[in-house]
Amino acid sequence: MPKPQSHERPYHHGDLRRAIVMAALEILHETQSLEFSLRELARRAGVSHNAPYKHFADKRELLAAVSAAGFETLTKRMAREIVGLDNARERLFAMLRAYIDHGVENPALYSLMFGGHLSGPERSRPAIERAEAEKTKALLAGVIVAGGLGRAIPHISRNERKIAGAILACWSLVHGLTLLLADGLVGPKKKSGALGDSLVQGILDGLAVELPALPPGTWIGPQGS
Repeated sequence: MPKPQSHERPYHHGDLRRAIVMAALEILHETQSLEFSLRELARRAGVSHNAPYKHFADKRELLAAVSAAGFETLTKRMAREIVGLDNARERLFAMLRAYIDHGVENPALYSLMFGGHLSGPERSRPAIERAEAEKTKALLAGVIVAGGLGRAIPHISRNERKIAGAILACWSLVHGLTLLLADGLVGPKKKSGALGDSLVQGILDGLAVELPALPPGTWIGPQGS
Protein backbone atom coordinates (compact mmCIF):
# COMPACT_ATOMS: atom_id res chain seq x y z
CA MET A 1 0.00 0.00 0.00
CA PRO A 2 1.51 3.38 -0.96
CA LYS A 3 2.30 5.77 1.86
CA PRO A 4 0.16 8.92 2.15
CA GLN A 5 1.76 11.83 0.39
CA SER A 6 3.28 14.34 2.79
CA HIS A 7 2.55 18.02 2.32
CA GLU A 8 5.12 19.06 4.89
CA ARG A 9 7.81 21.53 3.94
CA PRO A 10 11.12 19.67 3.57
CA TYR A 11 13.85 20.58 6.01
CA HIS A 12 17.34 19.30 6.64
CA HIS A 13 17.92 17.05 9.60
CA GLY A 14 18.73 19.20 12.60
CA ASP A 15 17.10 22.34 11.19
CA LEU A 16 13.59 21.72 12.51
CA ARG A 17 14.06 23.92 15.56
CA ARG A 18 15.29 26.85 13.50
CA ALA A 19 12.57 26.31 10.88
CA ILE A 20 9.94 26.66 13.61
CA VAL A 21 11.57 29.82 14.97
CA MET A 22 11.78 31.32 11.48
CA ALA A 23 8.11 30.53 10.89
CA ALA A 24 7.23 32.26 14.17
CA LEU A 25 9.23 35.32 13.09
CA GLU A 26 7.31 35.40 9.81
CA ILE A 27 3.94 35.23 11.56
CA LEU A 28 5.00 37.88 14.07
CA HIS A 29 6.10 40.25 11.31
CA GLU A 30 2.92 39.75 9.31
CA THR A 31 0.40 39.92 12.14
CA GLN A 32 2.28 42.05 14.71
CA SER A 33 0.68 39.86 17.34
CA LEU A 34 1.88 37.15 19.72
CA GLU A 35 -1.58 35.55 19.67
CA PHE A 36 -0.77 32.65 17.37
CA SER A 37 -1.10 28.97 18.20
CA LEU A 38 1.61 26.34 17.99
CA ARG A 39 -0.69 24.43 15.62
CA GLU A 40 -0.84 27.44 13.31
CA LEU A 41 2.92 27.77 13.59
CA ALA A 42 3.45 24.11 12.67
CA ARG A 43 1.24 24.54 9.63
CA ARG A 44 3.28 27.58 8.54
CA ALA A 45 6.54 25.69 9.03
CA GLY A 46 5.17 22.74 7.06
CA VAL A 47 5.56 20.22 9.86
CA SER A 48 3.22 18.07 11.92
CA HIS A 49 1.24 19.81 14.64
CA ASN A 50 3.25 17.97 17.29
CA ALA A 51 6.64 18.94 15.86
CA PRO A 52 7.09 22.19 17.86
CA TYR A 53 6.82 20.23 21.12
CA LYS A 54 9.89 18.21 20.17
CA HIS A 55 11.97 21.34 20.75
CA PHE A 56 9.84 23.65 22.92
CA ALA A 57 8.04 22.70 26.11
CA ASP A 58 5.50 25.48 25.69
CA LYS A 59 4.88 28.72 23.86
CA ARG A 60 6.91 30.81 26.30
CA GLU A 61 9.97 28.69 25.57
CA LEU A 62 9.37 29.17 21.84
CA LEU A 63 8.99 32.92 22.23
CA ALA A 64 12.25 33.04 24.18
CA ALA A 65 13.95 31.49 21.15
CA VAL A 66 12.19 33.97 18.88
CA SER A 67 13.40 36.86 21.02
CA ALA A 68 16.93 35.44 20.95
CA ALA A 69 16.71 35.28 17.16
CA GLY A 70 15.64 38.92 17.21
CA PHE A 71 18.79 39.86 19.14
CA GLU A 72 20.88 37.76 16.78
CA THR A 73 19.41 39.61 13.82
CA LEU A 74 19.93 42.97 15.51
CA THR A 75 23.58 42.22 16.28
CA LYS A 76 24.24 41.09 12.73
CA ARG A 77 22.52 44.16 11.35
CA MET A 78 24.53 46.50 13.53
CA ALA A 79 27.75 44.71 12.60
CA ARG A 80 26.88 44.88 8.91
CA GLU A 81 26.26 48.62 9.08
CA ILE A 82 29.74 49.38 10.41
CA VAL A 83 31.64 47.41 7.78
CA GLY A 84 34.05 49.75 6.04
CA LEU A 85 33.72 52.54 8.59
CA ASP A 86 37.10 53.38 10.11
CA ASN A 87 35.96 56.15 12.44
CA ALA A 88 34.60 54.91 15.78
CA ARG A 89 32.11 57.80 16.00
CA GLU A 90 30.70 56.88 12.59
CA ARG A 91 30.45 53.24 13.62
CA LEU A 92 28.57 54.09 16.80
CA PHE A 93 26.19 56.35 14.91
CA ALA A 94 25.51 53.64 12.30
CA MET A 95 24.87 51.04 14.99
CA LEU A 96 22.38 53.19 16.88
CA ARG A 97 20.53 54.03 13.69
CA ALA A 98 20.37 50.33 12.82
CA TYR A 99 18.87 49.70 16.27
CA ILE A 100 16.09 52.21 15.63
CA ASP A 101 15.32 50.75 12.20
CA HIS A 102 15.19 47.24 13.65
CA GLY A 103 12.48 48.23 16.11
CA VAL A 104 10.43 50.47 13.84
CA GLU A 105 10.28 47.83 11.10
CA ASN A 106 8.96 45.11 13.43
CA PRO A 107 7.40 46.59 16.57
CA ALA A 108 5.97 43.29 17.84
CA LEU A 109 9.36 41.59 17.78
CA TYR A 110 10.93 44.65 19.41
CA SER A 111 8.30 44.56 22.16
CA LEU A 112 8.97 40.87 22.74
CA MET A 113 12.71 41.52 22.99
CA PHE A 114 12.52 44.51 25.34
CA GLY A 115 9.07 44.35 26.95
CA GLY A 116 7.89 42.36 29.93
CA HIS A 117 6.23 39.44 28.13
CA LEU A 118 9.05 37.00 28.91
CA SER A 119 9.96 38.33 32.33
CA GLY A 120 9.89 35.78 35.11
CA PRO A 121 10.26 36.11 38.89
CA GLU A 122 12.10 39.27 39.89
CA ARG A 123 12.15 40.36 36.23
CA SER A 124 14.48 37.53 35.22
CA ARG A 125 14.75 36.71 31.52
CA PRO A 126 15.29 33.40 29.65
CA ALA A 127 18.92 32.32 29.40
CA ILE A 128 18.80 31.84 25.62
CA GLU A 129 17.66 35.44 25.20
CA ARG A 130 20.21 36.84 27.65
CA ALA A 131 23.05 35.13 25.78
CA GLU A 132 22.18 36.86 22.50
CA ALA A 133 21.43 40.18 24.19
CA GLU A 134 24.90 40.14 25.73
CA LYS A 135 26.40 39.88 22.24
CA THR A 136 24.50 43.00 21.18
CA LYS A 137 25.66 44.82 24.29
CA ALA A 138 29.26 43.70 23.76
CA LEU A 139 29.27 45.02 20.20
CA LEU A 140 28.01 48.39 21.39
CA ALA A 141 30.47 48.50 24.28
CA GLY A 142 33.37 47.69 21.99
CA VAL A 143 32.70 50.67 19.77
CA ILE A 144 32.28 52.98 22.77
CA VAL A 145 35.55 51.78 24.29
CA ALA A 146 37.29 52.27 20.93
CA GLY A 147 36.34 55.96 20.87
CA GLY A 148 32.76 56.11 19.59
CA LEU A 149 32.12 59.06 21.90
CA GLY A 150 35.09 61.08 20.72
CA ARG A 151 37.81 59.51 22.82
CA ALA A 152 38.90 56.00 23.70
CA ILE A 153 37.96 54.73 27.15
CA PRO A 154 40.46 52.18 28.45
CA HIS A 155 38.58 49.04 29.46
CA ILE A 156 39.91 48.86 33.00
CA SER A 157 38.11 48.36 36.30
CA ARG A 158 37.94 52.02 37.27
CA ASN A 159 36.15 52.83 33.97
CA GLU A 160 33.52 50.09 34.17
CA ARG A 161 30.75 52.30 35.55
CA LYS A 162 31.63 55.06 33.08
CA ILE A 163 31.40 52.64 30.14
CA ALA A 164 28.14 51.27 31.51
CA GLY A 165 26.78 54.81 31.86
CA ALA A 166 27.64 55.57 28.25
CA ILE A 167 25.92 52.38 27.09
CA LEU A 168 22.81 53.23 29.11
CA ALA A 169 22.70 56.82 27.81
CA CYS A 170 22.91 55.64 24.19
CA TRP A 171 20.43 52.83 24.74
CA SER A 172 17.93 55.05 26.57
CA LEU A 173 17.80 57.49 23.69
CA VAL A 174 17.37 55.02 20.88
CA HIS A 175 15.00 52.81 22.90
CA GLY A 176 12.74 55.73 23.73
CA LEU A 177 12.68 57.06 20.18
CA THR A 178 12.05 53.59 18.78
CA LEU A 179 9.02 53.12 21.03
CA LEU A 180 7.64 56.57 20.20
CA LEU A 181 7.99 55.95 16.46
CA ALA A 182 6.57 52.42 16.66
CA ASP A 183 3.56 53.61 18.68
CA GLY A 184 2.88 56.53 16.37
CA LEU A 185 3.52 59.14 19.06
CA VAL A 186 6.24 60.74 16.96
CA GLY A 187 6.03 60.87 13.23
CA PRO A 188 5.45 60.51 10.46
CA LYS A 189 7.15 57.13 10.24
CA LYS A 190 8.67 58.06 6.88
CA LYS A 191 10.65 60.71 8.78
CA SER A 192 12.05 58.19 11.26
CA GLY A 193 15.42 58.25 9.52
CA ALA A 194 15.77 62.01 9.82
CA LEU A 195 14.53 61.97 13.42
CA GLY A 196 16.98 59.25 14.29
CA ASP A 197 19.86 61.07 12.64
CA SER A 198 19.13 64.28 14.53
CA LEU A 199 18.65 62.77 17.99
CA VAL A 200 21.50 60.29 17.75
CA GLN A 201 23.87 63.05 16.69
CA GLY A 202 22.67 65.16 19.61
CA ILE A 203 23.22 62.49 22.24
CA LEU A 204 26.64 61.60 20.87
CA ASP A 205 27.66 65.25 20.96
CA GLY A 206 26.57 65.51 24.58
CA LEU A 207 28.28 62.31 25.67
CA ALA A 208 31.49 63.42 23.99
CA VAL A 209 31.59 66.27 26.52
CA GLU A 210 30.79 64.29 29.66
CA LEU A 211 30.09 60.63 30.35
CA PRO A 212 27.62 59.67 33.10
CA ALA A 213 28.68 56.99 35.57
CA LEU A 214 26.21 54.46 36.87
CA PRO A 215 25.70 54.33 40.64
CA PRO A 216 27.32 51.31 42.35
CA GLY A 217 25.17 48.20 42.36
CA THR A 218 23.19 49.00 39.19
CA TRP A 219 23.25 47.00 35.97
CA ILE A 220 22.31 47.19 32.29
CA GLY A 221 20.52 44.55 30.28
CA PRO A 222 18.37 41.49 31.06
CA GLN A 223 19.18 39.61 34.23
CA GLY A 224 18.95 35.98 35.19
CA SER A 225 17.03 34.57 38.11
